[in-house]
Amino acid sequence: MIAGASRDTPQALKKWAGQYDLPFTLLSDPSGGILRDYGAWGEKNNYGKVSEGAIRSTVVIDEEGRVFKTYYNIKAAGHAAKVLADL
Repeated sequence: MIAGASRDTPQALKKWAGQYDLPFTLLSDPSGGILRDYGAWGEKNNYGKVSEGAIRSTVVIDEEGRVFKTYYNIKAAGHAAKVLADL
């Protein structure tokens, strides 16, 4: 299963998923609890400006519900191929 988590509202996520025809579930996490639990929320540096926010991440969870591998501060280009190669 593939799922994404965002602090966006369910309505915004539904619109975004439809716009890009995403084949996976998007979870609304307004409090940011899921993001914090998986290390995907915190301090980030964007062009020298430090702020707090979502850190683009991938967390691979195995069949037993354990974290198998994590990727942080990812770039979209080539990322899916890297994850598949690691699996």
